[in-house]
Amino acid sequence: MIKDMNYDAVMARRGEIMKEAVGIDYEIFESGSIAFDYERMMEETGYTLEEIEEIQGRTGVGNTPLLELKNLTKLARKFAPEGKGARIFIKDEASNPSGSFKARRAATACYHAKKLGYKGVIAATSGNYGAAVASQAAMQGLKCIIVQECYDSKGKGQPEIIEKARACEAYGAEVVQLTVGPELFYTFLVLLEETGYFNASLYSPFGIAGVETLGYEISKQFMEREGKNPDAVVITNAGGGNLTGTARGLIKAGALDTEIIGASVSLQGLHMASDTQFNRKSFTTGHTGFGIPFSTWPDRSDVPRSAARPLRYMDRYVTFNQGVVFYMTELLAQIEGLERGPAGNTSLAAAFKLSQEMDKDEIIVVQETEYTGAGKHINPQLTFARENSIEIIIGDPDDEVPGKNIVLPKDPSFIKINDLDLNKTRRSFIRNAVENAKVAKVTGEDLEFLVQDTKSNMDFVKGVLDELGVGY
Repeated sequence: MIKDMNYDAVMARRGEIMKEAVGIDYEIFESGSIAFDYERMMEETGYTLEEIEEIQGRTGVGNTPLLELKNLTKLARKFAPEGKGARIFIKDEASNPSGSFKARRAATACYHAKKLGYKGVIAATSGNYGAAVASQAAMQGLKCIIVQECYDSKGKGQPEIIEKARACEAYGAEVVQLTVGPELFYTFLVLLEETGYFNASLYSPFGIAGVETLGYEISKQFMEREGKNPDAVVITNAGGGNLTGTARGLIKAGALDTEIIGASVSLQGLHMASDTQFNRKSFTTGHTGFGIPFSTWPDRSDVPRSAARPLRYMDRYVTFNQGVVFYMTELLAQIEGLERGPAGNTSLAAAFKLSQEMDKDEIIVVQETEYTGAGKHINPQLTFARENSIEIIIGDPDDEVPGKNIVLPKDPSFIKINDLDLNKTRRSFIRNAVENAKVAKVTGEDLEFLVQDTKSNMDFVKGVLDELGVGY
């Protein structure tokens, strides 16, 4: 029998397609109208953290260097109050085989796909994860297809995305490039169904468990080097998997007092699914266009229940403008001799300012770097911005309007961060949970789940439900 391949028919089969492609029956974790057993789902990977470390080590993933940024710390202290200016470190994930921390996610997913007998893997991503999956698939002898949201309707693609496609193809993957819009998920589902390949999703338990080794390593390296855990870890937040996995690894290592800080570039006012606005942003990841939606509703991802749940672990969430990240990228290269891509430098921008709030004897860590070059470098990105009539100016970052200009700070004193109201984000999460589950009354299990998933308390959750007119 020939299957109906029109859009609505394929979307109606997405649960069935996903179950076949991930090898997980998500229904067994469901417990309430909203709740599900998150920890049981994470355990479903079937691997301990030590086993994942061994799996990653076989393909040269992990055990990345921890570097102290002494010159950047000295500069931060020039602008800090007396006695302030925490030591700044970075975890240099650019030394992974594909040049980013996402090799950790991909190593676990591709190993599991090989173990289960899949012939190939598919991932929907415009970012570093595509290169990571392609690299790890090649090492495992698997075929690989990467589906990219790359172009606007005029066929114009961002240099950073095009560079990542080049990297994927260099590792032997087939890259399917699409225009911005709902066709990405539809095409992804069609390819999964037609090929029978494994869904190497960013948001599966395998992917998130792979990042746990990163948080675990940070704690282990600091205990060996400094005799204590870091006081704060700053993590670039987009889809939430980076923050979730790193935080879980830190917890497993016993770093229970380490503050977890999410950081995103502010693209307020730009819509990520808009054809006309797609090329008016200069960041393809690590921005609020992903960070906010995925924090307030993680299950919008390409699996029924996302394992990336950043609100469970986030203590603070800060944002800043695009120009600050470009500035920090140049600063890192010129005073520390490290040329790295913009994603990791997103959290570096936050760490530079946050260190000025902290005591000198404290430690703040930027938990990842990424490779740079070709379209990922800031020069082609700024050139592309100019070609799209984005003004590049030097001045006060407060004057930046996403989609209209990029403001590089006049000097380090102009670097600023803004704290997002996490309680507002938590309220949005609870509202989305209720609306998506279509419930007028929640169960006791739902209440406990919402408390855990928002890192709040029962009084807070009940207060929001009262505001929404939802019973319990």
